[in-house]
Amino acid sequence: MKKSDEKKYDDILRKIKTIKIQGAENIAKAGIEAYLLNLTDKSYKKILSLRATEPLLQNSLKKIRDAKNKKTEANKILKQIKESHKLIANNGAKIIKNNMKIYTHCHSSSVIDILKQAKKNGINFTVYTTEVEPLLQGRMTAKDLSKAKIPTIIGPDLAAEQLLKKCDLLLFGADAITKTGIYNKIGTKTLCEIAKNYKIPRYSCTTSFKLTNSIKIENRKGKEVWDERDKNITPIYPAFDKTPLKLLTGIISEVGINSPKDFFKKISKKN
Repeated sequence: MKKSDEKKYDDILRKIKTIKIQGAENIAKAGIEAYLLNLTDKSYKKILSLRATEPLLQNSLKKIRDAKNKKTEANKILKQIKESHKLIANNGAKIIKNNMKIYTHCHSSSVIDILKQAKKNGINFTVYTTEVEPLLQGRMTAKDLSKAKIPTIIGPDLAAEQLLKKCDLLLFGADAITKTGIYNKIGTKTLCEIAKNYKIPRYSCTTSFKLTNSIKIENRKGKEVWDERDKNITPIYPAFDKTPLKLLTGIISEVGINSPKDFFKKISKKN
């Protein structure tokens, strides 16, 4: 590997590990780029080890590793991700109506693009979110939406119920999909339970390429929560949780807006 490629490779891995690159699709794209710079088994395992709860990355790298022409396969996957993302944005925008108040959690590129598409369609709405500690990914969402001229209201995490109960819709992404649930940023399950209690529709916005048979939930380093060097204090950071499918109104994906049951039926036929 050239020194310039080695530097680029190390930089990508560092950004994935430290969540400078975040969101399942962005992580997958970055992981593919890094793998093409260093097509070795050691590199493959190293990239996958950085983020355990990312089947889009896992599925993509496995297909590339097993392909005869790895660059061609990588380009094919990147094209599929792009096309899928566009379909999700168009499908999701259909359920957003004028004067809606929409709650979203964390930082999902799929949700953000759905909201941007709805704005392009001439729909006026307001988005609610929270900061999402410890890495403040909710602030990232607010900034992205502000650039798109979308009114956004943000509060502290513990104000989630007060904000959510004002809303007409809950939209969030997914890092992984299994036959029993959606894995997403910690707090997603709690928000779905609250929304269900207030009869607010709940949709996971994601590509079917994140489907997996099993998943390991990533636990981030506790020092990201609080870098306190005290032997009697142990910070923890479970980064994801599992939302049972029964808590969802539906899944917005490249195959449309479907109940979880119909989503899996369509994906089965597609494959």
